[in-house]
Amino acid sequence: MELTSKQRAYLRGEAQTIDPIVMIGKDGLTANVTAALDEALTHHELVKVKFQQYKEDVKEIAFRCAELTSSVLVATTGFTAVFYRMKEKSEERIYSLPR
Repeated sequence: MELTSKQRAYLRGEAQTIDPIVMIGKDGLTANVTAALDEALTHHELVKVKFQQYKEDVKEIAFRCAELTSSVLVATTGFTAVFYRMKEKSEERIYSLPR
């Protein structure tokens, strides 16, 4: 799924009000982190990930997380990354993306 710049801006705005749910620590991108992010995306659609370690590799790890969870990397700001994965059923969707 590709996002337009308008959709990214909308999701970045929505992400400002949420707290990080997943943390990437000293072990880096493990199967447990990937599973936690996948589960969080299933429930919340929009998820913030905080990097406590590997701060020099935020973008690289964030792109890998997006690949592994079939999500979209919305933005990286500092040591935080925002991911989005739309729910399949339209009636369950939390966010209504602009066109």
